[in-house]
Amino acid sequence: MIIADLNTMEGRTFPARRRTRNLVGGASPIQAKNFAMGLVILEPNGGQVPWHNQEQEEIYFILEGNGEICLGEERREISSGQAVFIPHQVFHQLTNTGETPMKMIYCYGPAGDVAHWRQELEGTLPKAGVDVPPLPEGAAPQCTKAPD
Repeated sequence: MIIADLNTMEGRTFPARRRTRNLVGGASPIQAKNFAMGLVILEPNGGQVPWHNQEQEEIYFILEGNGEICLGEERREISSGQAVFIPHQVFHQLTNTGETPMKMIYCYGPAGDVAHWRQELEGTLPKAGVDVPPLPEGAAPQCTKAPD
């Protein structure tokens, strides 16, 4: 039996002010072919999963906090207890608009690497409205590096 324990995982901190710990796939001891899953904590007042797309279908489930989810041309408020389905290849972004950390579980399938993690760490994320489609009107700006 393989058990992944969030209490012992350091995880990875990203420039857009979030910490990700993989439960399935990635750096986790649990490897599955059909899905990946993890916990993300977005810092208060703007922590973000920046504007990106990927081949896999995905679910974001908000455990704590509230924020803004952008999906394609739509922008909506999202809060604890809500889940959003993200179809493959559709651009999306999640921003913590609250005063407290936002905790979110992601699950995508099939399993595999998602390029936006590497791109964000390397500073090569495509820019919304320049290299890739624009964010929906009124959306929080795309965050690709930590504030000074």
